[in-house]
Amino acid sequence: MEIKAKMFDAIDIAVSGLRAYGKHMEVISSNVANARTTNADGTGQPYRRLDVEFKSVEDGVGQVGIGDIFEDMSPFEKFPANPGDPRADAEGNITLPNVNMPMELINLNLASRAYQANAAMLRRYQKMVETSLELLR
Repeated sequence: MEIKAKMFDAIDIAVSGLRAYGKHMEVISSNVANARTTNADGTGQPYRRLDVEFKSVEDGVGQVGIGDIFEDMSPFEKFPANPGDPRADAEGNITLPNVNMPMELINLNLASRAYQANAAMLRRYQKMVETSLELLR
């Protein structure tokens, strides 16, 4: 009996989805953890939100991967500082990261659901293989 490579395409697609969405959740976690970091690189610049770009690993329908992790170039937020705060600029404002917490939580929820969907697909595939083996006995 010859096993064709196509038999494992579903597994490869699901595993690539698990990897891609796992990495996406790591990036979102970094954004949430640094949502109030005002001196991210030691130069006084706040943390800049990161985002991911998904890409198809192959032409057509197939595996997914992370194409690039890039900085979001949207403007930083400015908030009035308490008097005497050393982080304040000349206008008395503190520059905060461009991380929007509600948006990050929505992105985390979407990435988590996509991760769960890929894991569920692997579980279904495993049950299908177990049932096939059971029928062969």
